[in-house]
Amino acid sequence: MSELFSSKYGPWALVCGASEGLGAEFGKQLARRGLNVVLVARRADVLEQVKASILSETKQEVRCVTADLSSADAVKLVAEATASLDIGVVVYNAALSPLGPFLEQSVDESLRAIDVNVRGPIAFSHHFGTRMAAQGRGGLVLLSSLTAFQGSPFVTTYGATKAFNLTFAEGLWFELKQRGVDVLSVCAGATRTPNLMKAAPDGAPGMLEPAQVVTEALDRLGGGPTMIPGVFNRFASFMMRRVLSRRMTISIMGEQTRKLQKPKELPR
Repeated sequence: MSELFSSKYGPWALVCGASEGLGAEFGKQLARRGLNVVLVARRADVLEQVKASILSETKQEVRCVTADLSSADAVKLVAEATASLDIGVVVYNAALSPLGPFLEQSVDESLRAIDVNVRGPIAFSHHFGTRMAAQGRGGLVLLSSLTAFQGSPFVTTYGATKAFNLTFAEGLWFELKQRGVDVLSVCAGATRTPNLMKAAPDGAPGMLEPAQVVTEALDRLGGGPTMIPGVFNRFASFMMRRVLSRRMTISIMGEQTRKLQKPKELPR
């Protein structure tokens, strides 16, 4: 399995937002599947810890690139750092989630979420998608969320950006499959990451471990355009999209997100 994966998507993978949680897990599992990995995030010291963890269990090469993914120059910096590498798969996991009533947040905070969650995927997909299409192979994995399917109170901007990622990935899936590039939108639900546990210490319904989310996502790459990890999450999403009224769905989501605590940034 790993040999087939590495021959199709290797020899290098790029993971944006790789400092912890799902991003770090993507880095580890991609290395286990035989790919060398470039880890991208703001915090150099934490990236080095993820690198050390990967090197302790695999023989793959790992490089770290420190970049603020809210910056317009981030893709240029990463592109220059990886110009000599054959990048076969890109995972854009980075996200910023302003939390709380929208009117109590600063406009700048919401706009920075758009920089990380929308401009980032566009810029990285365009640059690396162009390289992959020229080679006739590759994979793009864009992290969306169950918040993408309806308005999500108290994470309103975040949910709207994840709705963009969902539809953006679906459009790219159709365009790029004709050029040999697989695109997948991963609509993850609650996942046991450090930031979620700070915002919701008691956990959340259907919460999954990062390893399960990443395993299901990588197994599904090539069978896109969209996947929802976890049986509970798939059932809940079906009920909320197909059975319940949209008004009720938004209300249910709001009652869950109302419980989240002080605004937190997701790993970048």
